[in-house]
Formats: sequence, structure tokens, C-alpha cells
Amino acid sequence: MFHAPNVFQRAPLPPATRESEPRRRADAVLTATPPATAGNRPSAAAPTKRRDAYFDNVKYLAIVLVAMAHSWGLLLDDSRAARALYMVAYTFHMPAFIIVSGYFSRSFDMSARKVKRLVTGVAVPYVVFETAYSLFKRYADDSPDHPISLIDPWYLTWFLAALFIWRISTPLWQSLRHPLPVALAIAALASFSPTIGDDLDLQRVLQFLPFFVLGLQLKPEHFQLVRRREVRLLALPLFAGAALVAYWVAPRMQLGWFYRNSSAPELGAPWWSGAVMTLAMFGCALLLTVGFLAWVPRRHMWFTVLGAGTICGYLLHGFLIKGAGFAGLHSRYAWLSEPGGLVLVSLVAASAVTLLCTPPVRRLLRFATEPDMNWAFRRNANGI
Repeated sequence: MFHAPNVFQRAPLPPATRESEPRRRADAVLTATPPATAGNRPSAAAPTKRRDAYFDNVKYLAIVLVAMAHSWGLLLDDSRAARALYMVAYTFHMPAFIIVSGYFSRSFDMSARKVKRLVTGVAVPYVVFETAYSLFKRYADDSPDHPISLIDPWYLTWFLAALFIWRISTPLWQSLRHPLPVALAIAALASFSPTIGDDLDLQRVLQFLPFFVLGLQLKPEHFQLVRRREVRLLALPLFAGAALVAYWVAPRMQLGWFYRNSSAPELGAPWWSGAVMTLAMFGCALLLTVGFLAWVPRRHMWFTVLGAGTICGYLLHGFLIKGAGFAGLHSRYAWLSEPGGLVLVSLVAASAVTLLCTPPVRRLLRFATEPDMNWAFRRNANGI
């Protein structure tokens, strides 16, 4: 499954009758800047670029969901309810990120300016945080032999590696006549093969690929459709039904299907089941993503400003989650697996990631998440 301009002005979604283009770097849904109408592109002397409240709300609420799901992961062995919630969240939270990330990648064309933004907004944070997480694992978990490897992502840094690969492949997907069926076929083929290996978490990159390609095909009017009142009403029984199904299958279903980092044979299933699960999980993820997007507020909220800092919340909250796991808090305090403890864990995770998305944290971390790096690139006609 990941930068934004240093402004906090917002504008409504562009009209459904007009095609829009991303206006600022679209390094990930974590840091993507909402699109502007084609007839409203700023000139060189234009004032500060504006952000869209709806997509900032999407990013903030999605990163809160990610942090809460990661916190539930500590309680899976002791709480069926936590496992069910975890399965529902994992069905769609990363697909939602990836779809919106693809949406903001539509204009990527390998130009010098966009390649620079890809390097500074995705590659550099990946190198910095993959190294930081590897060192954290060494010393916090007393694992001195844990390697520092830039080709074997550990924990949540896989999303940055995947985004880099997806982004540079964007021109290819934009040139195909039917890109989504091709991407689904690639994901299904990946689910057959246990020999892809762990380099850059390629199994996960390929199995999540259809969501990115779907995002590339979306237009502003699609987001207008999912925000209709009838869609919001249908989302309520959809999520209720998903929770009930998840509670029933929680003791029976392997979580590897949700992570998409293993092939069907590696999960002990027949090879052909990979294709079935690829399509089934894609459909379920798409339905829940639509339900989630339908309920995201479209107006400016108290948390809207935090949407610009979700890259910090994403990359930093993992230290807290892993630190809690290394400390054995879930086993030391068994009551955390009870309903009251589950609520407390969820609130703590949501509060922590909210603080990590605030402007002061974003400014403090800019050297790693939004480096300028003009010294590393030659100037050319594009002004880089």
C-alpha cells in the first residue's frame, strides 16, 4: 500500500462533467493532493494551490483505520471480536489507499519533474524508514542479526516499495485498452506461484496491483456517485453483514488471504483457489471501499487539516505498534482482549496516529518525507 503542498486551503470536488488532473505530487494516497479542474490550472505566478477537503478527510480516516487495525493485530489470539474487526478492516483499508493513490497517479508520465517527486516522495522515505525499522527491530526486539536490507521490506514499508513500482508502470497501464482485466490476470497468476520470492515484496505488489490500476481508471464523477444518499444507506447493512460474516469465519479463515503476500500453495490451498480468492477478495474490497468512501464527510472538518500529514502518521505509528508488541503488553495485560480493553486499545491507536499527523510533526519529519534534494538533480527546461 505513501509530498503534499504546505497549504491547508480546500476546494470542493470538481464538477462531474469535467475531467480533472492531479495538481501536485501524488506520491501516495497518504500524501496525494486533490485534483483541480483542467480549466483552472495555476500559472507560474498563481497563488497558493488549494486542497480538497473530501480527499483529506479520506486520507485521515483511512490512516486512523489502519492504525486501529494494526493495534487489533496484537489481540488476535485472545479475542474473536478483535479478529473479526481485523478481517473487516484488512479487507478494504489498504485497497482503499491504493485505489485513491492510483486515482492521483493518472498524470504520471515519467517527465523529469514527476520522476524527481517520485524519488523524493517515495524512494527516499522508503530508504530512510526501511533502515529505521530494521534498526528498531534489532535493538527493541533484541534481534542483533536482523538484516538491514532495502530489497526485503519489513513491516509497513512494503507500501512505499510497491507504490514506486506501480507508479513507474503507470504509462503502461494508461496505454492498454483493457488494463483492469490484465491486472487481475497478473494478480491471479501471482497467487499461483510460490517462487516469486520476497524481493521488494513482489507477491504483494502483484496481488494488490488491480486496485492501483482501477484507481487509474477513475474520474471525478465516480466519486460523486459513491457519495449519493442511497449509497450511504446501503453501506450500513453492508458493513453490518461484513462484520457478522467475519465473526463467523474468524476461527476458520487464514489471515494470509488478506495480506496478499503468499501464494495459494503457501497457504496450504489448491493452486486454482488463488484465482477464486483473487476475484472474491477484489469484489469484497471494492464493495467495502465504496461503503467507506460514501460516509466520508465532504465538508471541512476539525481533522481535515490532518490529511496533509498522513504520511507521517503511517510511517511513525508502526514504531508504537511494534514497540507494544515487543514489550508484550497484550500478554502482560490479558484484559486488553476483553471488550472494554479492545475499545481502549482502539482509542489509544486512533489518538496516537492523530497526533502523528499534526502539522508540527510533519514539519519535523520533512527532511525524510518531503526532502527538496535540488542538489541531486540537474536543472532543465522544466525548472528542476
